[in-house]
Amino acid sequence: MQNLYNEDYYERGVETGISLYTNYRWIPELTIPLCAVLIEKLNIKEGESILDFGCAKGFYVKAFRLLYRDAYGVDVSRYAIDEAPGDVKPFVKCINGVQDIEGSYDWVIAKDVLEHVSYGDISGTVTMLRSVCRRMFCIIPLGDGNSYTIPAHNTEISHIIKEDLDWWSVVFLSCGFNIIYSRYRMDHVKENYRKWEKGHGFFLLENNDYFGSV
Repeated sequence: MQNLYNEDYYERGVETGISLYTNYRWIPELTIPLCAVLIEKLNIKEGESILDFGCAKGFYVKAFRLLYRDAYGVDVSRYAIDEAPGDVKPFVKCINGVQDIEGSYDWVIAKDVLEHVSYGDISGTVTMLRSVCRRMFCIIPLGDGNSYTIPAHNTEISHIIKEDLDWWSVVFLSCGFNIIYSRYRMDHVKENYRKWEKGHGFFLLENNDYFGSV
């Protein structure tokens, strides 16, 4: 799958029919406000570390750092990591898989990424992510097991898991997370998809092992 996330995927995805991206680039007027909303809604404090899992070119890492948060990123795409802005390159890394993540973080942000994992690997991936964080926040496109609620997500060839909110909740619980909330909406996030009431799931999770040891 790593070879799929190449230049065509990020720059000509719509044209080539392999992704929803076209000329994927740094747009500060969109990315910085979104990260500011996440900081506010999740109460991410200064001094807390963030790992953007599936960071692509590191634009969310850049925005979080501009907002004075200690952010890092990992991605399986060598192309995307190589294309990261110069001021972000020291904070992002290409990995072969979740097992290559080093260190531990207060937060893992997994936005539009877990649906790319295979059904056979999802439990192992979530368990590994739990092992490196205190809390995790996920945004995931939802479906009915056969197709996504939002039609555009069905055109993304690397989208694999097409399940509903309850299915994902079972996965997170079985992997040792406590679910603080699971919901279909977050104010000021994914506003352009609001016509599909159950198009995305928003999950705030706690690591049971961490909080159980305090």
